[in-house]
Amino acid sequence: MARMTFIMPDGESREVDAPVGDTVLAIAQRNGIAELEGACEGAMACSTCHVIVDKDDYGRLPEPTTEEDDMLDFAYGLSLTSRLGCQIVITAALDGLVVRVPSERFNALLD
Repeated sequence: MARMTFIMPDGESREVDAPVGDTVLAIAQRNGIAELEGACEGAMACSTCHVIVDKDDYGRLPEPTTEEDDMLDFAYGLSLTSRLGCQIVITAALDGLVVRVPSERFNALLD
């Protein structure tokens, strides 16, 4: 079992269990982090699970796919370390991962 931290839009830090093999989106949903909506249920068809990975952790992640990069173009508050939570799969090497939850999101499926 790994651990990870969500930094909420108001600055609150929430450390949670992060089971190996789960996605950041699934972990957020299981822990009541409603700001990561996941409107497409992890099918990479929206950007409502956009997170900003801590710059010190970003290099521990595999490179995003072209499809993920394309979907991130729809995210508000995009940064150089932005990723989709549905595409980050927790491994033992990601223990201690820190992600920031943006204050705004855009749901291209509904908006």
